[in-house]
Amino acid sequence: MDELQSENKPEVLHEDTAAHHHKPVHPQEQTDVWRFGAELIRTAIIVSVLAYLIRLFILQPFVVEGSSMFPRFETNDFLIVDKLSYHIHEPARGDIIVFKYPLDPTGQTNYVKRVIGLPGETVRIQDGKVIIINSDHPQGFVLDEPYLSTGNTTTLSATSGTNDFLVPASNLFVLGDNRHASSDSREWGFLPREDVIGRVFVEAYPFDKASWVGHRSYDTIIPAPAKQ
Repeated sequence: MDELQSENKPEVLHEDTAAHHHKPVHPQEQTDVWRFGAELIRTAIIVSVLAYLIRLFILQPFVVEGSSMFPRFETNDFLIVDKLSYHIHEPARGDIIVFKYPLDPTGQTNYVKRVIGLPGETVRIQDGKVIIINSDHPQGFVLDEPYLSTGNTTTLSATSGTNDFLVPASNLFVLGDNRHASSDSREWGFLPREDVIGRVFVEAYPFDKASWVGHRSYDTIIPAPAKQ
């Protein structure tokens, strides 16, 4: 190993051992070296600060752990979350969001779910389907959810106690796409708006699934059946 280091020593260092080849370093050259080093450090600091600010205020990466959003996301999927948009507008129905689990006092547990119910709406779970009741549809409409896998019906949690959920102001009702394996608003209640971190807008990994995660619109209005 020492021999290899000796053989690879830069040629200029070898030349300095011969007095007749010695060339003094001009002060201007020393100044240029220091200036280059200082500029390099300055650039590194700026890049680090910008990366920190982007992560803090604009974009943040997350890795999925669990199957509550299957088939859309699976364990080890790498997601990029947009943290800026919700400072401009409110979450919309169908958005896939990352948020702090409201029952974790440490604030260290993050969940990913889909926004289903908005403030002031009533979310009704009936006959395996989700019904939305709001001022535009006082009789309610069945939510058309083609992103759910076949046979993946929506059922009540054992702790729900009701099939009607009136979403309070500044709160959301969220569900996982894998309804049979999701801990969500059916189990632990409404999600405070302040706990929302941001909207998933890119699935970056695995590469064969890499794609933009767009907004889901619900254009098909299916009248709700009578309440049982």
